[in-house]
Amino acid sequence: MGKVPKITFVASNVESAQAAQLQLSARFGSVDPEQADIIVALGGDGFMLHTLHDTQHLKAPVYGMNRGTVGFLMNSYEDENLIGRLSIAEEEVINPLSMRAECGDGTIHHGLAINEVSLLRAGQQAAKLAISVDGKPRLDELVCDGVMVSTPAGSTAYNYSAHGPILPIGSDVLALTAVAPFRPRRWRGALLSKSSVVRIDVLEPQKRPVMAGADSQPVRDVVSVEIRSEPSVKHRILFDPGHGLEERLIREQFS
Repeated sequence: MGKVPKITFVASNVESAQAAQLQLSARFGSVDPEQADIIVALGGDGFMLHTLHDTQHLKAPVYGMNRGTVGFLMNSYEDENLIGRLSIAEEEVINPLSMRAECGDGTIHHGLAINEVSLLRAGQQAAKLAISVDGKPRLDELVCDGVMVSTPAGSTAYNYSAHGPILPIGSDVLALTAVAPFRPRRWRGALLSKSSVVRIDVLEPQKRPVMAGADSQPVRDVVSVEIRSEPSVKHRILFDPGHGLEERLIREQFS
């Protein structure tokens, strides 16, 4: 980067992130997001997802610095040599998942998910779900607490907590993972092509209500959800050299 980039600093509501935003803005200046060459997000992974969604219409990539807890999508926080770090940062491009959810009242809700689209039971009883892939029925009845479709970038998040596989970042694969499956008792999920279209129908939706979420943005009383990768949307994330998503995913499997 031959010139000093125009930077926008954004921060989560936690005190350490707000303090870092004030300090860095005073030192380097902060422009409006529409004018920025780079957006620097200060917070944790949840705030990084929020920033990526909010800025997906902008050309500027996002460089995160961890002021949260896990910080899987973030770089380490340092207030020195920021311009140098930005000048050599490496870019990862992520395509989100598209969610189309139909509710019992006939309304349609759309969402984008960088990590996963999930369906979770919203009542006392387990959900009953039917799963089709590319228009072909694959599971007539899954009794469970929920199910999700995860991207490689999101495979170490909720998917991994539900015992789903970690996916290499460069793979054109999605993970279909059940949450606490009851029947079929030994069903361990599936690996699907990135081009797959997954449809999940809710069986007995009034007796067994289900909510859906794209990166945890909830839609209640869904009766069906269609999930596919959205290649037209590209999220650009910057990482310090040697600390990109591929390396992080490998490290996660040996920790």
